[in-house]
Amino acid sequence: MKEGYARATMQVTPELLNGAGVTHGSAVFGLADLVFAAASNSHGPVALGLNVNIHYLKATTSGALLTGIAREENRTRKTGLYRLEVTDEKGDLVALAEGLAYRPGAGK
Repeated sequence: MKEGYARATMQVTPELLNGAGVTHGSAVFGLADLVFAAASNSHGPVALGLNVNIHYLKATTSGALLTGIAREENRTRKTGLYRLEVTDEKGDLVALAEGLAYRPGAGK
């Protein structure tokens, strides 16, 4: 992790599958949200998520190794915009998201 950036991995287990036998969207979102929180809070003042919009692009199954990456695209005194990517072990994009963070205590 560095300022405005975070990376984490998650192994998909059978418990993370939905009724269709593929990785549940909430598991993929959880990984994206984890790196979003880490990247947006890397500057010091507490950052809170205002909005996350996610697109699920590829299904994965048990055993897949997912990698979440958050990159800061824009930062102002009070807000930050982050690009969130979840990829599989081949580097294929599983989900793409955008997160907007708010820093309520910044600049006081």
